[in-house]
Amino acid sequence: MDFQFTAEDEAFRQDVREFIRQELPADWEGGGRYPEEDDWDFTLVLRKKMAEKGWLTMHWPEEYGGQDASAVRSAIFSEELTYHRTPGRDIFGVRMLGPTLMIHGSEEQKLAHLPPVARGEIQWCQGYSEPESGSDLASLSTRAVLDGDEYVINGSKIWTSMAHHADWIMLLTRTDPEAPKHRGITFILVDMKTPGIEVRPIINMSGRHEFNQIMLDNVRVPRANVVGEENRGWYVAVTLLDFERSGIDYSASARRLLDEIKDYATETTQNGKPLIELPWVRSLLADRYIDCEVARLMAYNVAYMQGEGLVPNKEASMSKVFGSETVQRVTAAGMEIVGMYGILGRDEKWAPLKGRVQEAWMSAFSGTIAAGTSEIQRNIIASRGLGLPRG
Repeated sequence: MDFQFTAEDEAFRQDVREFIRQELPADWEGGGRYPEEDDWDFTLVLRKKMAEKGWLTMHWPEEYGGQDASAVRSAIFSEELTYHRTPGRDIFGVRMLGPTLMIHGSEEQKLAHLPPVARGEIQWCQGYSEPESGSDLASLSTRAVLDGDEYVINGSKIWTSMAHHADWIMLLTRTDPEAPKHRGITFILVDMKTPGIEVRPIINMSGRHEFNQIMLDNVRVPRANVVGEENRGWYVAVTLLDFERSGIDYSASARRLLDEIKDYATETTQNGKPLIELPWVRSLLADRYIDCEVARLMAYNVAYMQGEGLVPNKEASMSKVFGSETVQRVTAAGMEIVGMYGILGRDEKWAPLKGRVQEAWMSAFSGTIAAGTSEIQRNIIASRGLGLPRG
């Protein structure tokens, strides 16, 4: 089996790397410092430049602002941006909402919402999780009541990444409380400027503001904003989750951190000997590099399937669970290698790698929870992949 990229894809990868080299400052800190939070204007400037090159949505059909490029080429783009910690993308609009609208949305919705994403003009966020609804997403209680040609929405969403910058949100609401919990849900698009929406910041344990809680108080939304059929939004929601779980970001971010840990181990000595020469360090790094490569190949397999017109289900869950757990293993290995200094924060004088390993380790805990916990992913693999009965 040939795992090589085409010459055209390799040339594209070099183009992306050159763009990144030219656009990022020489002292760029990047991911792990959430530049989207620190300099949102810079993020938007880069996004517009990528959009002008047609890179943001290159795998979309041309009529919606794409280039009909392969999903593999789009994955190459995502991999390079993630590895180099480059801001600019809106994964919610590009990777998740866009492909879902192409399957379930009306032509009017596609024409209204897809071109602005392709032009880099808009930021989306995802309103799925709720304070009292964890892995059992279908138990959500946010309520939408039909009033003429509008839905009136009340409830709360939590862990909503990028909501403090978002222009629109894709929202799951319960529209039929009498129906079985998977049957009474509706998927609806909501303008974040609508009266009655309040965004409350959530600062996570590594000191970052990525998450938010959203309060919805009598928010009125046109009925025309419903995607797919009313009360059958669950099927739209799980389609989106398949696209959400299919990213290559896990392996790329883990590999970048691992490269930095390897450099640290090469430059740092213990009893006059570089750490990299210690057998346990070499063995640990080798195992984690293998993990990264396996996660990378699994993600590219998902991209290949998408390029063939398939919607990966169990494959996306396999990629997500292995990729997110790879990040956890890599950050744990980093903490073990840097030792007690690893607990120091970015502002501490003796913090290895400016405290990045510690921050990445803390953030990695959320990776096996967001977009569906590892337990949920394994259930999907077992039931839909292996045909095993529910426990």
